[in-house]
Amino acid sequence: MDSLKKRPLFNPKGDVDVQRRKIIGGNTTNLNDFNNMKYGWVSDWYRQAMNNFWIPEEINLGVDIKDYKNLPLPERRAYDKILSFLIFLDSIQTANLPNISEYITANEVNLCLSIQAFQEAVHSQSYSYMLDTICEPQERNAVLYQWKEDEHLLKRNEFIGNLYNEFQEEKSTRMLVNTIVANYILEGIYFYSGFMFFYNLGRNRLMPGSVQEIRYINRDENTHLWLFRNILLELKKEEPELFREEDVNRYRRMIKEGCEQEIKWGHYAIGDNVQGLSKDMITDYIQYLGNLRCSNLGFAPIYEEHISEPDSMKWVSQYSNANQIKTDFFEARSTAYAKSSALVDDL
Repeated sequence: MDSLKKRPLFNPKGDVDVQRRKIIGGNTTNLNDFNNMKYGWVSDWYRQAMNNFWIPEEINLGVDIKDYKNLPLPERRAYDKILSFLIFLDSIQTANLPNISEYITANEVNLCLSIQAFQEAVHSQSYSYMLDTICEPQERNAVLYQWKEDEHLLKRNEFIGNLYNEFQEEKSTRMLVNTIVANYILEGIYFYSGFMFFYNLGRNRLMPGSVQEIRYINRDENTHLWLFRNILLELKKEEPELFREEDVNRYRRMIKEGCEQEIKWGHYAIGDNVQGLSKDMITDYIQYLGNLRCSNLGFAPIYEEHISEPDSMKWVSQYSNANQIKTDFFEARSTAYAKSSALVDDL
């Protein structure tokens, strides 16, 4: 299989037999039957994602208004640049997910992609709420469009953006899987790296509302990462010709390139001037994430070391772990998170 065709919206001759359903290249009716799914993991994913519903404006940013004005210059600079990057990532995700869905022929998986697209829109709303609350209008626009002025940030955006655009130009199975892997990199490395900076602010008792917004976003991104990992694992079984040795090596090179660019970006945006972080800590953490993402796809690691979470970064999990009852670090109150053991491998 090489060329792709969009799935028809109305297809009375589609397969009714669930066992004939496929991630790509199937003959779907597009009927959403929650009692008959080929991919059993979708049911858990769907319920987890629905339980994650939240509203950005529920979080109080009153302290952040004061903190933002008084942030040390390195923290303020990193906050603006990383927030600008995250805004771009969620925006391009919202736009790109329907492009992927057009060629996915397992309707239960398309249900998941629809929910993800909605959640990415909520994340964009969250970032806008943060900017509208803590920034003056001119500062808001400067952060929002910083990627147009900062060549380093533009380069970061180009890596994922160009991979997505390539699929617009060539509708082939190879390009589709490349796009799905790019999505996996975005969800599993770029987002996690950006979240890490905000959690470090939390360790320093700064910007508590922003940190809480990020924790809710992180919880959603856990499910998105889990979704794309499972899509890739199903494709490995159904379309093994897309996962030959040379293909897997290409996907591993993509993941490594994503890691290397993220390390450079972290060194530039954060460096050694932010209290609680250093270039070495950033490098160790990103390399660990790259190995973890490869491992969860059954690929060989891309770095010889950093197979385990670095001791210096274990505090990140205290903020990002969505599988337990968390305590708000700033108000000493419990915050209930929906629980699903299926998420453990990707934290």
